[in-house]
Amino acid sequence: MRAIWSGAVSFGLVSVPIKVYSATSNHDVRFHQVHGEDGGRIRYKRTCEVCGEEVTYADIVKGFETPDGELITLDDSDLASLPVRTGHEIDVIEFVPNDQIDPMLFDKSYYLEPETKAAKPYALLREALEETDRTAVVKVALRQRETLALLRVRGKAIVLQTLIWQDEIREPEFDILDNEVDLKPQELKMASSLVESMGADFDPSEFHDEYRDAMADLIEAKRSDGDARPAPAAEAADDGGDSMSDLLSALQASVDAARSTKSDSGSGSGSAEKKTPARRSSSRTKKTEEKDAGTGTDDAKPAKPATTRRRSTKKTA
Repeated sequence: MRAIWSGAVSFGLVSVPIKVYSATSNHDVRFHQVHGEDGGRIRYKRTCEVCGEEVTYADIVKGFETPDGELITLDDSDLASLPVRTGHEIDVIEFVPNDQIDPMLFDKSYYLEPETKAAKPYALLREALEETDRTAVVKVALRQRETLALLRVRGKAIVLQTLIWQDEIREPEFDILDNEVDLKPQELKMASSLVESMGADFDPSEFHDEYRDAMADLIEAKRSDGDARPAPAAEAADDGGDSMSDLLSALQASVDAARSTKSDSGSGSGSAEKKTPARRSSSRTKKTEEKDAGTGTDDAKPAKPATTRRRSTKKTA
C-alpha cells in the first residue's frame, strides 16, 4: 500500500507520528465509452453553453448560483483566502463511548501506521481505547479540507474513520410514519420468532458481489470466443499544443533528424545535400514554423536552428 498522508496523532502531551493508508479499495469492473464501429474512445469537450466555444481549464472558475438566479464566481485567489487548515496533525478533541457513534455519519476509512519510533505510544493509544471502550473524536485536514473523524481500533491497527457533518444527514420526512399502526401481540410474536429463526453471527467474508463476478465471467467468455480486438491508438488531437507536447514534438523531431543525418553521412555528400531540406522540415515544431512564417524566414538558408536543436538533444540525453 502507498501512504496518502503523513503526520501525527496528538492527544494531551503525547504525539504519535503516523502514516495514513486507504483502508478500502473499489473492485468494480470499470468500462470506457467507445465507438462501437471502430473502438475509439469517446472524449468530451468542455464547452460554454452561452458562446458555444471550447474552454480550457485555465479559463474555468467556480460559480455558485443563488436561489434568486444570481451568479457568484470564485477564482484561485478567492479560494486561497479561505481558512483552510494545512497542518499535518490529527488533534484529538474528546473520547466518547463507542455506542454513541451513529453509523450514518461514517464516510471513508484509513489505516494509521506508526513510525518506527512511535510503536509504543501507538500501542498505548490502541490499548487505552480498547480498555475504556471509547472512540477518539478528532479533526484532520485531508486533501486541504478539514473534516471530523474518529480513531477506532480494528484488530491491531488504529483506523481513521472520516465522518460527514451532522447537517448533511437528511431526515426521513414521511408522513405515513406519523400514523398510528395497530400491532397485535400475536403478530409481533410471530415476527420476532421469524427474526430469531434467521439469526446468525455476521461474517462479511461469506458474501460477495455476484454481479461483478458475472460481469468478469462474461468478459472472459467473450475474450475466449475470440470476440476481442486490439485497442486502437487514438490520434493526438490538435488543441493548439502546450509546453509539454511542444517539447516532446521537438525532441522527437530532433531524434529523427539526428538519425537522418547519420544515415546520410554513410551514403555520400551528394546524397546528403539532396536530403538537407527534408531534415530541416522534419525537425521543426509547429510553433517554429509559425514563428518562421511570421518573420519571413528564408527556407533556402542553412538549417542552423535544426542543428542547434540536435546538439541540445544530445546534451539532455
